[in-house]
Amino acid sequence: MNIELVRERVQAGHYVVRSHAVYHALKEGFERKHMTSEPIPICGEHQVKKEWRPTTFEYSDEGVTIRVPNVYAWVCPESGEASFTPETVDELITTVRELIGIAKRARERHPALTEYVVSVSV
Repeated sequence: MNIELVRERVQAGHYVVRSHAVYHALKEGFERKHMTSEPIPICGEHQVKKEWRPTTFEYSDEGVTIRVPNVYAWVCPESGEASFTPETVDELITTVRELIGIAKRARERHPALTEYVVSVSV
């Protein structure tokens, strides 16, 4: 598949962002460009419609793991693979980058403390 065809499909709204892509986006300093979401994505592996439901996003970097539960995404009912909307990707990237920095600084100050739980209510 050539890059122009991919670009056209992305701009036409035929793609969402999988959790693996979000992981790489965080690792590689990705910023969102030309991403849109399609109405009901189909799992490419299992050929079934994905379900809109909460899932947990997890990211690890240099011994720090961030888990963000109850994030809505399109989830394959067979494998559990999540695809996030571009807006959710933006929020995950911003939030996880901030939390990774905070956790690393806390680890430097107090290396004996190895787990923190933060809950935010709306």
